[in-house]
Amino acid sequence: MMKYLVRILIILSSTVAISFPGMAGDLFTANNKNTSIQVELFEFDNSEQQQRAISLAKRLRCPQCQNQNLIESNSPIAKDLRLVVFNRVKAGESDREITQYMTDRFGEFVLYKPEMNASNLLLWLLPSLLFLLFIYLSVKSVRKSS
Repeated sequence: MMKYLVRILIILSSTVAISFPGMAGDLFTANNKNTSIQVELFEFDNSEQQQRAISLAKRLRCPQCQNQNLIESNSPIAKDLRLVVFNRVKAGESDREITQYMTDRFGEFVLYKPEMNASNLLLWLLPSLLFLLFIYLSVKSVRKSS
């Protein structure tokens, strides 16, 4: 019964997206085709600036694709954000300022390597703690069996 309900919901949601393209399909589209052209033909002042912008865009995650950075993704929002990064680098902003702008707008999700702070400290330490617990329990188990 549950399988049928899930299938019906999937069919209905895809029907809504097709029937009303402005609601779902255009959620992450560029304002116009000029944005795509500007990204493709963007000119930097020098090659160092270009390398810095590309390196920074590779460290930022596409909000729509999730597992691609802004350079790898061809989604419209990735193109928009790539243009934002390129323009800000060309304007002379630091990597930190650009990263801060992106995290203010999209949250830490856009960072492949989020900063360590009090709110995510457990996420950084949990793997190490679990590994140490595994070693402790393994040694305890071996000593007990001998």
